[in-house]
Amino acid sequence: EYRQKLQQEGKIRFFGGKQEMIRQGVFDDIDMGMMVHSHAQVEDKKILTFCESSGFIGKVIKYIGIESHAGAVPYQGVNALNAAMLGLMGIHAQRETFKESDRIRIHPIISKGGDMVNIVPADVRMETYVRGKNMDAVFDASNKVNRALKAGADAIGANVEINEVPGYLPLIQDEELNTLISNNAAELIGEENILKGYELMGATDAGDISSIIPFIHFSSGGYKGVAHSKDFHVCDSDAAYIVPAKCMAMTIIDLLYDDGYLAKEIINNHKPQYSKEDYLNIWKHY
Repeated sequence: EYRQKLQQEGKIRFFGGKQEMIRQGVFDDIDMGMMVHSHAQVEDKKILTFCESSGFIGKVIKYIGIESHAGAVPYQGVNALNAAMLGLMGIHAQRETFKESDRIRIHPIISKGGDMVNIVPADVRMETYVRGKNMDAVFDASNKVNRALKAGADAIGANVEINEVPGYLPLIQDEELNTLISNNAAELIGEENILKGYELMGATDAGDISSIIPFIHFSSGGYKGVAHSKDFHVCDSDAAYIVPAKCMAMTIIDLLYDDGYLAKEIINNHKPQYSKEDYLNIWKHY
């Protein structure tokens, strides 16, 4: 809601930090990028490269009904919570239409189910992501979700407002940068500790940058617990901090050595998925 307020005031366009930095021109004179991320439940000294991520569209949904006394005259109301539940059922009924290879994920929450237990709910709020491995599949699934949400409202006689938020694009991992990181990590922790090609269905705004410039987003071990849970913590500080920092430093040296020969080669060979202008146009309707 805070970010929505900033967007409505014209202070930001995107909810993601790197997306907003692209819009503001922060990356206009940047040739390539790299970053490291923690990987949950990988406790040992491991480095993950050539990994994938999902792209997504965000939705903020409001169902609008009519209040009435839930005990005395419920028939005078329009139950927005029932509309939302039917919307959720409609989404579930779409799941068999998604291709396994697209890895579509839809995971809504109800953030507000009503106001008081003795009042027919007239203000119900939901949020969801629609995510997948490629944006064509995401946009297709997103349209199906909107149909289901609207159908829930129509069935009960409620209204629904769907506010769509620009999400992130899937990662495009630069092969040469990943090879450099992998080789340097192998020198530090051994080839057997390099894990390649994991399908990470989380999303990152690094995916948006990777559509414009050569980019690597690798992950490191040294963590216990489930990601995004209260029990997630560092269990090996050397694996979590020192090894990836050394990998990045070694890779920077490789890129800049011999008057930046490797870096220039990567830049010259790179074919971006989008120009900055084309990238911004993807989200112009959101």
